[in-house]
Amino acid sequence: MRTATKTRVTAETSIELSINLDSAAESTIATGIGFLDHMLTLFAKHSRINLNVKADGDTRVDAHHTVEDVGITLGICLKEALGDKASINRYGSTYVPMDESLGFCALDLSGRSYLVFDAELTNPKLGDFDTELVEEFFQAVAFNTGMNLHLRVLYGKNTHHKIESLFKAFGRALREAITINPEIKGVNSTKGVL
Repeated sequence: MRTATKTRVTAETSIELSINLDSAAESTIATGIGFLDHMLTLFAKHSRINLNVKADGDTRVDAHHTVEDVGITLGICLKEALGDKASINRYGSTYVPMDESLGFCALDLSGRSYLVFDAELTNPKLGDFDTELVEEFFQAVAFNTGMNLHLRVLYGKNTHHKIESLFKAFGRALREAITINPEIKGVNSTKGVL
């Protein structure tokens, strides 16, 4: 079974995170940051990954450390759960509309970390949440998974809708990439390793 559990404790945060790539059981997410909880719930639903997160962070300062550390821990768990990546599709991409907004995600579980984030988030805050942290979250996930991740908002007006379309697109593209394909023998690379 493709699962991973990680506890990550720093002077700024304490994160407990577990994933099961092959279970769509209901997720439990409690980061102390309402907007992040909402986005992670959407991600879990659309990726069909069971995701459980408990985070305590120095949110009295701001949400930055918690958002980034949840992303780091999610990336570490994804990398561990994927193991040698035998027989996975490796690539995934999708467009997701959210009302007037259209988000796009393409990713490659190549073992090479890179993030392209092209999203104009015109509203700097949604409630208490700094929208610039969305890019920080995806950077942390991509670099700790070893994932080449491209995210783009093609158009839209509402910042919440733009971000939501990206999290849903990320989930759906990741589901495509991690799906085991019986036609792929070994890893999906001419190098023989990912």
